[in-house]
Amino acid sequence: MLFRNREEAARLLIGPLERFRSERVVVLSIPRGGVPMGCAVARHFGWEHGFLLTKKIGHPTNPEYAIGAVGSSMVYVDEKQTDIPQSYLESEIARIRTSITQREKRFLQGQSRPSIEGKTVIIIDDGIATGLTMRVSVLMLRRQNPKKIIVAAPVAPPSSVKMIRQVADEVVVLQTPSDFSSVGEFYEDFSEVTDEEVMRLMGHSVTNGSGGQVASP
Repeated sequence: MLFRNREEAARLLIGPLERFRSERVVVLSIPRGGVPMGCAVARHFGWEHGFLLTKKIGHPTNPEYAIGAVGSSMVYVDEKQTDIPQSYLESEIARIRTSITQREKRFLQGQSRPSIEGKTVIIIDDGIATGLTMRVSVLMLRRQNPKKIIVAAPVAPPSSVKMIRQVADEVVVLQTPSDFSSVGEFYEDFSEVTDEEVMRLMGHSVTNGSGGQVASP
């Protein structure tokens, strides 16, 4: 099945998330591709919406291949990657953290960060590939004592779903194809989402008047 675009994928996620309607929910989108979807889901249910920045660590010889992921307060490196120079990891982690800090300030637009303590957190992305960045996202949020953490995405390979289920309370994925190369192959329109679009969406997406906010890692 091909999703026409992120908007259609978001609509299809609404049904499986209906059972959380009555809970105190914070939706956290993964920029940039997850933000249009998170906005649509949060708007439909009247839930608070924010974003969560994590970024993969690319392999030194193949930057598209994730060997780990970085968040503001946590780093995860695949333990099987024993041949990666420590100097490379240290420099990449520092570079990525600087980038995350800069983007958080830009996306926040002066707004404060909501508390997720005691609430149900639903992390939304437009798809999951290796699952490493999502794993870091879940582990970071655990430190803030949410009631539970749900990961939701239109598509992910079975191996990634299995890995994320080890750290999340629930995983909601519409498709789990074994023949998986990239997230984009499951969309007819997988146009890039720009930083400017993220800022625009975040500025208009929250229904409780709290503004475009980010969960504190």
